[in-house]
Amino acid sequence: MSGNRRRHGVFLLLFLLIFTCGYGQKTKEQLQREKQENLRKIQETERILQETTGQKQNTIGELNALNQRIQAQEDLISSIRNEVLLLNEEIEENNLIIDALEQDVNNLKQEYGAMIYATYKANKGFNKLTFLFSAKSFNQFLMRLRYMEQYAEVREQQARQIKRVQETLSDQVTLIESKMSDKNILLADQIQRNKELASLKQNQSKIVSSLQRREKEIKKDLEETRKAVAKLDRMINDIIKAEIEKARLAEKTTNEAATRLASDFAQNKSKLPWPVSGFVTQKFGKQAHPVFKNVTQDNHWITIQTKKEEKVKSVFNGQITTVAFVPLIGNTVIVSHGEYYSVYAGLRDVFVRSGQQVTTNQELGNILTNKDGVSELKFEIRKNIAPLDPQQWLKRN
Repeated sequence: MSGNRRRHGVFLLLFLLIFTCGYGQKTKEQLQREKQENLRKIQETERILQETTGQKQNTIGELNALNQRIQAQEDLISSIRNEVLLLNEEIEENNLIIDALEQDVNNLKQEYGAMIYATYKANKGFNKLTFLFSAKSFNQFLMRLRYMEQYAEVREQQARQIKRVQETLSDQVTLIESKMSDKNILLADQIQRNKELASLKQNQSKIVSSLQRREKEIKKDLEETRKAVAKLDRMINDIIKAEIEKARLAEKTTNEAATRLASDFAQNKSKLPWPVSGFVTQKFGKQAHPVFKNVTQDNHWITIQTKKEEKVKSVFNGQITTVAFVPLIGNTVIVSHGEYYSVYAGLRDVFVRSGQQVTTNQELGNILTNKDGVSELKFEIRKNIAPLDPQQWLKRN
């Protein structure tokens, strides 16, 4: 009975360890998927970074790409660290299981040895036949025979139980050796990634210093860009106001279609596809400059830095309201989705025309790469003329 309680205790321990291992934390599979996604982001960011590196002088675009590359590297290291922590927990849990199994094997062996010894003492001076034929009646003979058969079966079960527990113990030892090997590989990877991160941060410091030495030149360029953006903003407001007035005068059926389209657009908040691949270098709203902390700007858009020749795509069904060119920014496409508008500024070539119907993910044009080798899209979403934060509307990248 005591042996059964011990074995039940081992199996209860196994159950609890398996249950608690997967509760309230990421699984190994989730961490590995996260690591693969971080590696994908590093690869994409590295390509964009290489396109902005090697220019005659360091640029804000290069710094933005490098900042994103550092963030991706830190995310990767965090994924590796979490995977190591998970392995540490699994190794500790397996050690507990091994200790419990070893104790169970010892207990079973002691019980088996005690059983053999008891049999030896009970049979001392007698053999099985003598024991059987010394019965005083036939019924007693049958009972002794049945007892011997049952006793032999119990011994066989005990031996099989010892073998099963030993096999489980061997499997656990093999498993923990595999986990230790995985852990050593991860630790070596973590060391290498930390070295890469240190090199990236050293390069980041050099670029910031270089840009700070060119403060007057950069601030002059920034002021010119601000003027261009203000011109773009006025143009967008005028176009949308004209569209609102046009809608007010339109037929009822036209207004109903626009209302349905706007409703569909609103229902897809946080589900819209990204207009280009890449990463956000300027967020919506009031933002500090990446180098000059006393310089801020209030953005009605997000800036997405991407690869050369990247195709810019519509985020939803709609109609091309305007195609226009703005100096220093490039071509701009405005798409109406009922009372909502998406704006794509910074295109080199445009594949659509005003009045044309477009669908989700339809190519509008390709991205413009500026003289510094930076390819970036200014992307806006508006409800009538009110700017909205585009990142709240796009899928999580």
